[in-house]
Amino acid sequence: MASKSICSRCLRLALPVKPSTVNQSIARRAFTSSATKQPSNARKLHQSTKQNASPAVEPARQTSQSIPPYTSERNQQHEEQPKVLLQPNNLFHSFTNSPSPQIRKRAAFMRQNAYCPHPEHQATRMPTSPHDLEARKTGTMPPAHVRFECPDCGIPVSCSEQHFVSDYENHLEICDILREINEDDHDLVSGRFFPEFEYPGPQMEEAQVNMTNWDTLMYSREFTAINDERSMRQVTRLLTYPVTIGSVLHELSPYGLKDRLTPEGLRSLSALRYTLHPPRSGAGIDIKGLRPNAPPVRLFLLGARAESSLPREVWIQLSYLFPQATFHLIFIGPESMQNRDAEFPLPERTPSNPFGAIVEDRGLGGQMKISTYVEYFHTLHQAQHFYPYDPYFDAFVLFHPGLGHPASSHEWAETLPQLLETKVPIICTGYTEFDMQRDIDWVTKQAGGEMDLLLQPGENRFRSLRWDLNDLDPGDVSCGNWGVWGFRGKRYETDEYRGRQEEQ
Repeated sequence: MASKSICSRCLRLALPVKPSTVNQSIARRAFTSSATKQPSNARKLHQSTKQNASPAVEPARQTSQSIPPYTSERNQQHEEQPKVLLQPNNLFHSFTNSPSPQIRKRAAFMRQNAYCPHPEHQATRMPTSPHDLEARKTGTMPPAHVRFECPDCGIPVSCSEQHFVSDYENHLEICDILREINEDDHDLVSGRFFPEFEYPGPQMEEAQVNMTNWDTLMYSREFTAINDERSMRQVTRLLTYPVTIGSVLHELSPYGLKDRLTPEGLRSLSALRYTLHPPRSGAGIDIKGLRPNAPPVRLFLLGARAESSLPREVWIQLSYLFPQATFHLIFIGPESMQNRDAEFPLPERTPSNPFGAIVEDRGLGGQMKISTYVEYFHTLHQAQHFYPYDPYFDAFVLFHPGLGHPASSHEWAETLPQLLETKVPIICTGYTEFDMQRDIDWVTKQAGGEMDLLLQPGENRFRSLRWDLNDLDPGDVSCGNWGVWGFRGKRYETDEYRGRQEEQ
């Protein structure tokens, strides 16, 4: 057969191939799309159309165009993205059978420490509120740990299936919230990229911030658009701490005389706002532009726990709300170094640093300084470490302090009189309405009338939208900074004494 009657492709197959040509053909086929063909049912992050969950072993789709030319397989392995454990449409799993080892460990902790809330069991502790499930326990059965997981929320809630079925009506009140908690926790360990945790930087001073609610704040602060409710819950879980402070102290605060702010509160907050929003002074970077600067506003965060370990990018958002002011955040409390193991051991106590303070003043934009004291406030106050206090430059913040909680109220008994003595505004938050009201009742009783209410108690506009679960009691759900209120030591008005007027 003549070679002219055969096509070029068949001719290459019929002729003997040199070894070098074989290697080249193999190397060439290694970068074709057929060699990297993968499933096409991967779901985008912000896609609203529901799809069936893809198996966990299937990687994300990858085409030949996404692989750069002349890239070896070894370099491709180094450039691979972190493995995605779960897809956005496959986040619900029972805690015991979760793909995440962290959540399986958490489920084991709950099985060893949490007790079944069924009324037939004996009580294991004193109830802390009327809504506490321990108040229902009037039976004679011995306490039993949770073993049975609800098929709808995937969290261990009962000791057996029989108790779960008989108490199912009460469980329905929080079942939807528990399922939401389940999916949010799996979302954090899913391995996906979190664009909602990329915060904006400073903005123009002429651009006003709208602090009506979370949506208006993020829009006016030019956050990346968040169209997913789960992503919104994740980002507000962290931002609730600095934004709650800013929403009370800002001149555009949503709390006014017509909305929970008292006349005494307006007087106290006006002093702080005068410092936080100074008038333009014409300062510049040259010699003629030198102007004296006011000292930083000191915010004392007493009983600091989780807020002290927040990423510093979160706290810097507070300085962006007040571009012309400087802050000094002071975390005080025996648990203020919790979840900060990388900073141990603590500094030695020296004459120049008598209380072993951890000071952070670099990498915070020049407008903020953070100090941490692993000590009680009353010890620092008695040593006059922060003396004097000024209502124009100081404020106290108590996130979920548990002032009236039976287990922690004794720790605040010595601190409260010292707080009232400073006459400085005190901002408090609570997990729930009952928790907040319990703190108010305890403070009112302990103060004995020497207290002025600055902000009426109520729901916080910038509370965390994500619910949290108490691992020691699966029936106890709460959200960070649900309510906010404020008070300070009572101030008395004095008049000038002009002597007794003679009777006419």
